[in-house]
Amino acid sequence: LATPDVTVADLIGDVDPIKAANLKLSYADERVIHFGMIPRANRCIFVINELPDLQARIQVALFNILQEGDIQIRGFKLRMPLDLQFIFTANPEDYTNRGSIVTPLKDRIGSQILTHYPETIEIAKTITHQEAKLDENQGSIVHVPNLAKDLLEQVGFEARESEFIDAKSGVSARMSITAYENLISTAERRALQNGEEKTTVRLADFLGIIPAITGKVELVYEGEQEGAGVVAQYLISNAIHTFFPGYFPKIEKLEKQNETTPYSEISEWFFNESGFELTDDCSDEVYKNVLDGVEPLENLIQKYQPEIAISDKYFLKEFILWALVEYNKLSKERTQDGFQFKDPYAKFISRLS
Repeated sequence: LATPDVTVADLIGDVDPIKAANLKLSYADERVIHFGMIPRANRCIFVINELPDLQARIQVALFNILQEGDIQIRGFKLRMPLDLQFIFTANPEDYTNRGSIVTPLKDRIGSQILTHYPETIEIAKTITHQEAKLDENQGSIVHVPNLAKDLLEQVGFEARESEFIDAKSGVSARMSITAYENLISTAERRALQNGEEKTTVRLADFLGIIPAITGKVELVYEGEQEGAGVVAQYLISNAIHTFFPGYFPKIEKLEKQNETTPYSEISEWFFNESGFELTDDCSDEVYKNVLDGVEPLENLIQKYQPEIAISDKYFLKEFILWALVEYNKLSKERTQDGFQFKDPYAKFISRLS
């Protein structure tokens, strides 16, 4: 790893005064040389991570090795047929102000390979599952619906397009990895509190990924004005808004008066009932009973997603509720213990009465 305290002696070598004293040698004797990491890595692949962090004078020390294959230590010019393959890694120059690659060294680098963010949700999920550090017990306790995995990755895609986040700084894949670990931990914590052997991730558990988002993105001025936590919630909401038409009929902004839509039955249920509250730490039994009480949700799933796995059905029900909030068909309020879902006009009507 290239850090500002790396020296030429570390990489190339230097005269060792202790060796000279022990062997009673003159500093003009080549035997007093202590070789650095690069000469000792002959016939190897030598990787330098974060190359721009190396001081310019140290980058210059790499010139001869790349061009001529020889090294120079304190006036000793040694011709050493080094057989090395160098690999350098670096972020884009506008990503960090810590340093840059000097032009002559860049000219001696054979090939430059530019990487990019995952282009699809499936690729992003593969990276996340490969890199996430999860305990074996977590995998047996917490079930993660496929839709929850897709939503998690979509949050990253939304962040890269967000006007509140600095596009130059970018949003690394590490955000999704950390968010996935937090999501599992949030569900695991609830299961342990309720004494349950197994549980399923809920949409409310996505509040647990907010610290992972706020710690991995850099906000522009408008984002700072909104606040990091608010921006993170925007990203989750946008991901739900983006994914919903892929599972259920699109909700039009303008609808004809008295027109029946696939969601009319749900809206009528909330209009006639007083709504309900889903607490963050309620048991799976309570969670399922509350969602089962909204019968139109079951009817909608049976009509448009009949092949959904039973283990994923309740997450899908909660997903519908959150999506209807994003499309202004329901209202959602954060309470001290969870979320309260109501008819969007319930508060207005209660004030009139």
